[in-house]
Order: sequence, then C-alpha cells, then structure tokens
Amino acid sequence: MNMARAIRQISKQTPNVEEEQAQAAADLMRQLTENKDAVIAGIQVMKGLNDMGIFDALRGMLDNRTEVGAIAMQQLNQPATHNVIKAGMFGIQFLSTLQLGQLETVMNGVGLGMKRLSKTGQDGEKQSIWKMRRRLRSPEIRAAMTAMVDFMEGMGEAFLHNKKHDE
Repeated sequence: MNMARAIRQISKQTPNVEEEQAQAAADLMRQLTENKDAVIAGIQVMKGLNDMGIFDALRGMLDNRTEVGAIAMQQLNQPATHNVIKAGMFGIQFLSTLQLGQLETVMNGVGLGMKRLSKTGQDGEKQSIWKMRRRLRSPEIRAAMTAMVDFMEGMGEAFLHNKKHDE
C-alpha cells in the first residue's frame, strides 16, 4: 500500500506582468461586450458634448483653475449672492413647514385659476355688475374669498408679530 508523500515545499505561483495584462484585457473586453448598448450610448453622449465644445471649455477651465476659482469666490462673496442663498434657505424652510396635502390643494387651485384667467383674457368677454354679483354667491368664489381672507389674516398676524419683536 502506497502512502501519500508529505508536502515539504510549497511553491507559490505569481503571475507575471504579461499574464496580468492579458487577464485585465480579457476582463475589459468581456465587460464591454456585456454592456455594449450602454457603452455606445455613453460614447454618443460624449461625442455630442465634444461637438458642443463642452470639453474644450472644461479643459480651458482646468488649465486656468486658479483664476476661475478666484473669480468664483469673488462672485460668491457678493451681497446679492448672499441674499440669493438666504432666500433659497428661507424658501426651503417655508416649504418644510407645509403639509403635502395643503401644498397640493393650493397649487391645484393656482393652476385652475390660471387656466380660467387665460381663458377669460382670450375670450375678452365683459361681464355686467349683476352677473358678477351673482357669481360672488357661488360656492367656489366664496371658498376662494374665504381662503384669501384667512391668508391675509395669517400674513397680518405675522407682520404684527415681527413688529412687536422689532420694538
């Protein structure tokens, strides 16, 4: 009966540079063929950007990055830019206080109101005082006027609150 011989020496196989490059090239070709449509689409997008001159502009910006950075910092340091940033922050803060249902209702109302406004402007139909008086009794007009009065009350409350803090 033959017994297995004990392993006394382990030789580690290390691929040489050519083998590693050949394996990397094979992996790259496999990925390219598996993602052919995405690669072609990416190339088409890059060609379009190149045709528009985007890459030339980017290359120029990179070549002059110190000057471009200085100009960008000067523009960001303008008082008007500070106001835009603050206004954007206040806008985001305001939107975060609204509930989605409220915002949706208001935006739908504004959209429908704008449609009616443009239709009225196109038709150019004049209305008599009596017809307008009758329309003021409609539930839609009453709902809108109530909403506007509530809006003005809330706005006035905020104005008075700010006035008290300023004093």
